Amino acid sequence: MTATSSFKEAYISQIPALQLLKQLGFTYLPPAEALRLRGGRLRQVVLTDVLRAWLTANNTMRVKGQSHPFTPANIDLAIQQLLDEPYDGLVRTNEKLYERLTLGSSLKQTIDGDSKSHTLRYIDWQQPERNVYHVTDEFVVERTRSLQTRRPDIICFINGIPLIVIECKRPDQQTADKKNAVHAAISQMLRNQQEDEIPQLFVFAQILPAIHTNQARYGTTGMAPPAASATFGPSGTKRVSKTTFQEAPSFLEGYSS
Repeated sequence: MTATSSFKEAYISQIPALQLLKQLGFTYLPPAEALRLRGGRLRQVVLTDVLRAWLTANNTMRVKGQSHPFTPANIDLAIQQLLDEPYDGLVRTNEKLYERLTLGSSLKQTIDGDSKSHTLRYIDWQQPERNVYHVTDEFVVERTRSLQTRRPDIICFINGIPLIVIECKRPDQQTADKKNAVHAAISQMLRNQQEDEIPQLFVFAQILPAIHTNQARYGTTGMAPPAASATFGPSGTKRVSKTTFQEAPSFLEGYSS
């Protein structure tokens, strides 16, 4: 992409999306600050400094009627459990991390000589206002087994965990087979999920909007392009890799107005 086309994409599509997200309560992080908060490591996608601060401030355990904090060692262990989830294919690893984010981690801690396991939460699902919300753009991520990088347009974090990846396109952009700008955004999103690309971002991501100024679609990790036939797994499964990107709800459309 040329510098001119990149500027047009940012002005027409990306900046209005960031403005909307800030109106919704996300705090903007410049790319350099987002990199600092992930330890300056391009392969790292979690804002570990943000996550550590939130876990410390928002997790306690009740023992004999008294509240106790988790030890710094247990906070570090909870972060490592999140970061070190063994890769078991893109969708399966995403599902395992989804379960950890929704159920929390069980950590053993000794208090007054009594050693028991206690649940630590990564996200407060009951009181969402207690979570911290950040958004950044031009999020550089190092590819698998390579020093080359990819640069997703917008990333939204909850407590430092990247749960939303957004690709923005100019309305005049097309795919190689002449499909419209939203399809171009989806194509880029699907490319970035490949095992030799940046799957370490998409194992965390739960919502993947593809947008331009007056059209949007959304999907989840492992979804197929809109032209693909949708097939569904057995009852009770969260999602399968062959479901397709859906039309976005109306609040995502016309977001630049």
